[in-house]
This record gives sequence, structure tokens and C-alpha cells, in this order.
Amino acid sequence: MVKSFWKGLSILTHLHLDPFIAVYDNNFMAITNKSTNKSLPHPLKDYLKNSSWEKLLKTEFNNSYMIELEEKLTNDYQSSAIYPPAEEIFTAFNLTPFENIKAVIIGQDPYHGPNQAHGLCFSVQPNIKIPPSLMNIYKELHTDLGIKIPNHGNLISWAKNGVLLLNTHLTVEASNPMAHKKYGWDQFTDKVIELINEKKENIVFILWGSPAHAKAKNVDPAKHHILKSVHPSPLSSYRGFFGCKHFSKCNDFLISKGISPIDWTIPPSN
Repeated sequence: MVKSFWKGLSILTHLHLDPFIAVYDNNFMAITNKSTNKSLPHPLKDYLKNSSWEKLLKTEFNNSYMIELEEKLTNDYQSSAIYPPAEEIFTAFNLTPFENIKAVIIGQDPYHGPNQAHGLCFSVQPNIKIPPSLMNIYKELHTDLGIKIPNHGNLISWAKNGVLLLNTHLTVEASNPMAHKKYGWDQFTDKVIELINEKKENIVFILWGSPAHAKAKNVDPAKHHILKSVHPSPLSSYRGFFGCKHFSKCNDFLISKGISPIDWTIPPSN
């Protein structure tokens, strides 16, 4: 039985199953939550509070797909447990103004367990156990730059230092990974990447896993710096994530362009 399990796991780790990996990482801490969630009391655009992003994305909220997405979310927030809380859907944008972006890390789905997701990819609230993929990110950060592994999984300090931590889908139903995959978030976040690609220069795109690679397929490598590896999940990290040195490579590129490097240090939780 044990041999059969590890044989099956070995087969999985040699396949490019990033959606499976995302579910694996989310399920690490997922607990079914039947509690009543808050409704969506304000228009979706009102939760995007940063003025630079608001100006760039204002017309996007008027598109039919976003109107339909908002209707679905309004119903879902009233009837189901949805993550993150409505006021944290656009945390990545509110903490990382357009003019401050130095790097973009692309994730897939928000965590679908209670008190985890708060609008930043790979990040969880300080009092939540560090997910396996994020722990591997921390291990690579330590190996690459010698930065001490933090005692929590909150990446707000990265966001405030110019790292746009962008999930492909910005909401999810509790204990139901990829539930909002077809809601229209893909189109919205494609627009975000398009704006960065067109209006910025010398941005570092840090792409972990094949879905992230595909998401940024139209980024111009002549204008920006693209770093790729497999996903940091325990199911794939040994196939090229460990040793990728993306943190130092990112800063080396920024310095070469006369841009101040990112402080990847994460302050300890109180």
C-alpha cells in the first residue's frame, strides 16, 4: 500500500499538473466553513481604493463581463462563504500602486480556507499556518539571499515594496477551489497585465508554474525581465524551483536599470 502511494505521487510530480498543485496547496489548511458570510454591500469598483489603479481600470468595470461578475459575487456573498472578504478583494492593487510596481508575481486562486486569503497571492494572515508552497518560497529566499525564514505567511511587506502579488482569480468559494474560474476574473487580470506591459518598462515578471507562464505569454521581453520556474509546491519544487535564485536575479536586473532593489525581508509577526 505504501509503495503504491509513493509510486502514484511520483507519477503526479512528473506531470505538469499546476491546477492540481494549486488545489493541493489550498487543501493543506482548508476546513469546511458553513458560517454566514457578509454580502457585497458596495459596488465592486468601490473596493479598488488606490487612485492610480482606479484611473486605469475605471472603464473596465463598465464592461458587460464585469457587470455580470459583480452580479454573481453579490449573490454569492449573500448565500455562501466567499474568500477573501469583499473589502480585501483588491488588496494587491491598494497596497501596490501602479507607479510603484517593480515586480509581478502571479498566482492562481485565493486560498479557500477560513481566515487565509486576504487579496495577495501566496500570502496568508499572520496567525495562519504557513502553506507548503509559501514555505518553499521562504526556503529559496533564505538560500538565495540569506534572509531568515519568517514566523508567519503574511507578504504585505513585499506588496508595500513594489511587488504586485496578483492572483489570476480574485475570489473563491469556501472549500471549493477554482469555483470562480469562469466568473470573468481571467479577463480582468489579463487587462491588468496588459496595462503593465504597455505602460511600464523594466518590470520583473516572476512566473512560477505553467499557468503563470501562460498568463504572461504576451509580456514583451524586450521591455521587461521574465523569470520562469516550476511551481514552488512540494509536488514540483525539486524540479527547478529550488536554486532558481529569482529573488537575487530580480534585484540584479533592477539595479542594472538604475532602479532600487526590492527589500525581500519580511518583518517578524508580533
